[in-house]
Amino acid sequence: MERVPLAERMRPQTLDEVIGQTHLLGDKEILRQIVKNKEPVSLILWGPPGSGKTTLARIIAREVEADFIELSAVTSGKKDVEKVVEHARQNWNLQLRTVLFVDEIHRFNKAQQDAFLPHVESGLITLIGATTENPSFEVITPLLSRSRVLVLQPLSKDEIIAIVKHALKELKKTKFVTPAAVDYLAELAGGDARVALGNLELALNMNEAKVTPEVVKVAAQKRVPGYDKKGEMHYNVISAFIKSMRGSDVDATLYYLARMIDAGEDPKFIARRMVIFASEDIGLAGNGALGLAVSAFQAVERVGLPEANYTLFHTAAALAKSKKSREVAGLMYEAKALAKQYPDAQVPLHLRNAPTKLMKDLGYNEGYKWEADFKHKKGFLPDEIQRNT
Repeated sequence: MERVPLAERMRPQTLDEVIGQTHLLGDKEILRQIVKNKEPVSLILWGPPGSGKTTLARIIAREVEADFIELSAVTSGKKDVEKVVEHARQNWNLQLRTVLFVDEIHRFNKAQQDAFLPHVESGLITLIGATTENPSFEVITPLLSRSRVLVLQPLSKDEIIAIVKHALKELKKTKFVTPAAVDYLAELAGGDARVALGNLELALNMNEAKVTPEVVKVAAQKRVPGYDKKGEMHYNVISAFIKSMRGSDVDATLYYLARMIDAGEDPKFIARRMVIFASEDIGLAGNGALGLAVSAFQAVERVGLPEANYTLFHTAAALAKSKKSREVAGLMYEAKALAKQYPDAQVPLHLRNAPTKLMKDLGYNEGYKWEADFKHKKGFLPDEIQRNT
């Protein structure tokens, strides 16, 4: 008989049992409201492994009394989707709702994601997708517009410790594991509850009188990884990469880049961050940086690794060496603040087109000349903004 892994046995059954993700589980937050009202909505759960995506999907389905169907985008194809739709139709006839959970939904191609649309729109299926990748880039726009995107955070060390302690209490093994071992299990987990519970289970199976950090180390056969592309270090290393480019430290920039590539990071993710950096941190100090970064992204898409390594290192080094300017960011934030403060300010008459005689008589386009660098004597901002700034 196959033994159920500890992580599966310890999976929470209600929202109140969930540790972490407090920003989604408060009394007035969306997940709590879905459960309270028993009205499921389509969701995209975006977060690192072990943060609770599958657990939350199962709890929602159970609480709203829906039939829960689970697919993995890695192993499922078009026929699997068709079977789910047919099953959902049968549920519909029985007045039973269907919640379809798609793990790693970003691995479904556009056509496969398109197949869900009519059934999500009609309400036949409530779709809950889980992804470790930014859904803005990996999930089609029509599907995103019909779903709520919820961001799950990597579990903190304290939250992992709480999960481990809860498991030990349930197993009645608390006295067999030292506090230092619990702390070390949390360190090894990298924000992933499954990793922590998996390592705990291995350590308990070592049949030692006490589980110490040394026992955990032997059981897990590894120390804290220098980079985990799906855990908290993913965010830490990309942050260090960006800050090193911003600080014009080429050696540090390329070191963090190498770590990400060696860890199997998606090269498109790295290239996208460099496109953002080109405008955010170089901007007007070097207008060619954006073109270089966009070209790098296209090259990575078309060439792929390992050859695209040259492009990534070339671009990262060039951006690190470039002059830096935050002027674009400053101008953008100022403009956004102004637009928020004056969202309905009227466009001045002299800047409006005048395709009819009536508009011309009313002063539309008055005094405006179609010539390079023309500066109208009344300016270009709405009058109320000019008066108050």
